[in-house]
Amino acid sequence: MHTISRDSPCYYLTSVAKDRLPVFRTDEIKHITCAALDEARLSGEFALYAYVIMPDHLHVITDSRLSPSRTLQFINGIVSRRVIDDLKLHNYETSLKKLRHEIGPRRYKHSLWDHHPDARLLLTEKMLMQRVHYTHQNPVRASLVTTPEEYRWSSIRFWNRAILGDEPLRMDIDRIKWRSGGGAS
Repeated sequence: MHTISRDSPCYYLTSVAKDRLPVFRTDEIKHITCAALDEARLSGEFALYAYVIMPDHLHVITDSRLSPSRTLQFINGIVSRRVIDDLKLHNYETSLKKLRHEIGPRRYKHSLWDHHPDARLLLTEKMLMQRVHYTHQNPVRASLVTTPEEYRWSSIRFWNRAILGDEPLRMDIDRIKWRSGGGAS
């Protein structure tokens, strides 16, 4: 169980696509991203508490089992590999060209991410709930939907306890030990 505190915070992580390209606009890519997030969670052995996949970025809230940079390595590395592999498989050359960069020491030809991810510490349950709400409101603020529940690519249904049978990504909110009796509805 995870009790949120200064000694055991949550991380609010934001990763933005290179040049804010709308890489995540199709349901196929969003499915691949959800599967990659699940793979990253299992590989890194961290918990996922909330997420949203927007057309050009994603937000994730995790536990603090690993450092923020290590957690982002798992998330960004696996998501990038899976998305770029799919673009190559389907010969989306125009998209791949936009993601091209100079070959660096690791010999990668493409980069999915802007290299300035944002990591914020969430030290209290109140801070966690503010970020969960902010995360779920993202699609509404972007005029993708009128209510957060309409957007398939977020954890809103876990927090509202209205989980779909074909939910794209499971959350670990049952691992949070609430002091204030707060949490999911």
